[in-house]
Amino acid sequence: MKIRPLTDYVVIRRDKAEGTSKGGIIIPEDAQRKSTRGEVLETGPGKVDESGELRPVEVKPGDRVIFLQYVGNEVTIEGEDYIVVHENDILAVEEA
Repeated sequence: MKIRPLTDYVVIRRDKAEGTSKGGIIIPEDAQRKSTRGEVLETGPGKVDESGELRPVEVKPGDRVIFLQYVGNEVTIEGEDYIVVHENDILAVEEA
């Protein structure tokens, strides 16, 4: 991947949406709800706070995260879809 996010932006590979319901009904692709989980691929260096100090991004590449539903910008690079979000739009890091 050839993308370098700036400031507190984070590049995430979104998980694939579920193709079937809990009851086993197949959901058409255009009706599937997009996943709010994914893997962090790249992060920016952080953001300068009010005191002038750089506050680094807390997540790191490889982290599994949960993020807000309707945030970020979707981009396609070399045929792969990614979402770029602010660090503040990430709700949690999944722990193993």
